[in-house]
Amino acid sequence: MANLPAARSTIIPLRTALLTLSLGALISGCASLGSDAGTRSDNPRTLASLSQPSDQQACYDRDREPYTPLVDAHFHPRPFGGAAIPVEKLHTMLEDQGVRFVNYFGIGQILELDSGCNYYLDCPGVTAMPSIKNDFVNGMETVAYPSENLHITLSMTFMDLAHPDNIAELIELYDREYPGMFSWSGELNVMKQALLKNNHEPATIESINQWGPFMKVLRERGIPVTFHSDLGNDANPTEFLPLMQHILETYPDNKIVWAHMGLSKELGNMDPARHVEILGNLLDTYPHLMLDISWDVLYNEYHQWGEIYVPFLNKYSTRILPGTDFVAAGYKADDQYAKELEVTSRVLRALDDQAFHNIALGANYFKLMELDYNAPNVCPADENN
Repeated sequence: MANLPAARSTIIPLRTALLTLSLGALISGCASLGSDAGTRSDNPRTLASLSQPSDQQACYDRDREPYTPLVDAHFHPRPFGGAAIPVEKLHTMLEDQGVRFVNYFGIGQILELDSGCNYYLDCPGVTAMPSIKNDFVNGMETVAYPSENLHITLSMTFMDLAHPDNIAELIELYDREYPGMFSWSGELNVMKQALLKNNHEPATIESINQWGPFMKVLRERGIPVTFHSDLGNDANPTEFLPLMQHILETYPDNKIVWAHMGLSKELGNMDPARHVEILGNLLDTYPHLMLDISWDVLYNEYHQWGEIYVPFLNKYSTRILPGTDFVAAGYKADDQYAKELEVTSRVLRALDDQAFHNIALGANYFKLMELDYNAPNVCPADENN
């Protein structure tokens, strides 16, 4: 598979076969395709072109156009600590990779400012505190540096889910300072085991019961909320599942996105069949639930289970959002975003055309956000020969 030809007549039967192959085999065959696909800096699919009806746009040729998505629905323009990538450089980085829509998730729990720390895992014992700081910087920079070819969705990430008393009041502060600008919420940490050494206080059943006031605000405004809630760990793969179940039971009418499909570095041996069974049952029960497939840990830990995850993504393709989970720390190499985007996009290449349209080309995102944009249709086979 390392030397797949570009001709559609060859790719079509291979794409069908890919659904039965492991994603590990797919990745080994497609690992070099990041350079083959190239950047999308000269891509004619501008932001303006996506405002046209789908049938008036040029169809999307999957064999010649990149498999990376038009949407990054999980992106952090601010790091946990230290300097960020400068905003104009950040915009260029996204646009060069063909990203036209991006969710600006601040880091809601930033490291103590006087700690000198850039990354929480390097600084155990340094507290990561919920804060409005990153959100406010994102708001100011978005106004100061507008982009004609990048649609930025600002997200409120300050919420302390373990202590929710003042969340609704702080949303009013956002309304005063940035009227109408914040249309997403999250990534919010319900249970993030990786942050426990940084004094992260997880949400509990009791604190979830107190979310009513701010969840009502989000619900009435149609604002989606992305939760990071670890499913479990290697010792107990479903230890924290009751937290997400209780959230969904208590707030079934909110637009909820479960980040990383509940997976994490602490859970590297989850039985994939059991995992998709749990996810499928929740998706069937709660029609407003969506999943994001961000973070390279999903592919690094579970890439060998393509025969389970690819059919799952095809089946529930209207409930999935793409994303990188990239953290824009200033010390990162210039090509790091492109690398992470390529890794987190590999599974997209194995999807059927409808799933690719829904997930990679933005149809799900536009519908969820009620945006006046449209995903291009995927080209029929006879138009690509």
